[in-house]
Parts: sequence; structure tokens; C-alpha cells
Amino acid sequence: MHLSSLGILVESRRVYDGKVVSLRVDRFQLPGGSFFDREVVEHRGAVAMLPLLDDGRLLLIRQYRHPVGKVLLEIPAGTLDKDEDPEDCARRELVEETGYEAEVMEELFSCFLAPGYSSEKIHIFLASKLEKVNPKPEIDELIELQPVEIEEAEAMIMKGEIVDAKTISGIAYLLLRRGSKT
Repeated sequence: MHLSSLGILVESRRVYDGKVVSLRVDRFQLPGGSFFDREVVEHRGAVAMLPLLDDGRLLLIRQYRHPVGKVLLEIPAGTLDKDEDPEDCARRELVEETGYEAEVMEELFSCFLAPGYSSEKIHIFLASKLEKVNPKPEIDELIELQPVEIEEAEAMIMKGEIVDAKTISGIAYLLLRRGSKT
């Protein structure tokens, strides 16, 4: 047992172990004696890349996302393999999803995607000095590339055409960084 801001953790049980996520249920006891459960989705973590083409456009991808039942416009991303370095993962995923290699891969920031129920942490990279190679998509990835001007991507966010959190935060970061350099 240990003390947390939720009370005392009295039990933690694994409910599901999957390829990408696991689920555990933690039981807490409050100082007054009552109990409650918290479900926690455990995730190894992920990476996402903002691929910047030589002409200054951002390379976005369109792909179907089954959990939401829609095709989304996003920055390329992928899940870390066990004990994988985030930059190595970013380089691998960039080739898999876009068919580009980056000479320069700069980590911009990392953040938790949904800390209320998940441990997933994502590392966001700026990928530049891109060179076209053969894409290596996974069997379930049907991806369409869509280069856009950064200002166009900002307008797409404002119109609700880009609704993916990692994409919104990555583009917002780029815009803020660019604004702070002027």
C-alpha cells in the first residue's frame, strides 16, 4: 500500500494485457474508510513527427482511425517498441508512414496525452532535411500524404478539420516557436 493524493492504494490488479495497451484497476481507500476504483490504461509511449519539406510545407497524413470511425488528418506517429529510444522510433515511423528519411530529427517536447486515465507519453519531433525513400507501411496502414502550408494547417485546426490532439499541439508549438523568433 502507498499513500497518494487519492488516498491509500490498497490493491492493483491487471485486467487486460494487449499488444498496444494494458488495463489495470487500482483500488483506493480514502481517510474516511470508503473505497473507489481507478482504471488505468498502460501504454509504452509514442512519438509523432512534424515533417517539414524543403519548400516549408508540413507533410500531414490522412488515415482511417477505427476507434473514432473516421479518416483523420494528422502528423505521422507511432508507438514505441519496448525499451526503444524515442528518436529511433521517430525515424522508423517517419519512413514507414511517409516514405521520407530525416537528416535532422529534433525533439521539440513531450507530453501526456490523457493523464486522467492513461500513462501514455508522446514525444514530438521536428523532422527536416527530408529525403524520399520507399515507404514501409504496416499491413493495416492505408495512408495518403497531404503537404500543407503551416498557416493552412492552422486554419484547418480553427475550422475543426484537424481534430487530433497530437497534431494540434505539434502545429501550435511550431507556430508559437516561429512567433517567438520574430
